Amino acid sequence: MTNQQIIDTMNQKRSGTLMETLDIQYTSMDKDILRGKMPVSPKHLQPAGILHGGATLSLAETIGSAASNVFIDNPSEYIAVGQEIAANHLKSISGGYVYAEAKFLHKGRSSHVLEIRVTDDDEKLISFVKMTNVIISRKKRNK
Repeated sequence: MTNQQIIDTMNQKRSGTLMETLDIQYTSMDKDILRGKMPVSPKHLQPAGILHGGATLSLAETIGSAASNVFIDNPSEYIAVGQEIAANHLKSISGGYVYAEAKFLHKGRSSHVLEIRVTDDDEKLISFVKMTNVIISRKKRNK
C-alpha cells in the first residue's frame, strides 16, 4: 500500500468514532511520522471561547496512537495502546485548524514514546504533547 492509501483507509474508519465527532482527519505520513488535523469550531471550544484542552488532547492521542500502530513491527501480532499522555498547552486559539505531527522519541519492542506537536494555521506551537504507548500481543488483548 502507498502512504496515501494507508491514510485513506484510516480515514474511512472514522465513522461513528470520536474522530468523526471532532472532525479529526489523518493527512499525511512519512517514515515514522504521522500527521493529522482538526478544525477549531464552536463545538471544540471551552466556555471562554478558546480551544478546549480535551479536544487538543483527543487530536494528539488519535495521531500518536495511530502512529504507533501504523509503524509497529509485526502489526499482525502486536497492537499499541495508550499508557500515558501529558500536554503543555502554550497558546490559545479560537478558530481555523490545528495540526498534529507525531514523531517517535523511542521505538522499542515493548513501548513507544512519541512527541506530538500541535500547531495552528501559522505553524505556531499550540500544545506540546508526550505520549507513551505499550506494545501488547493481539492474542493477550483478545482474552
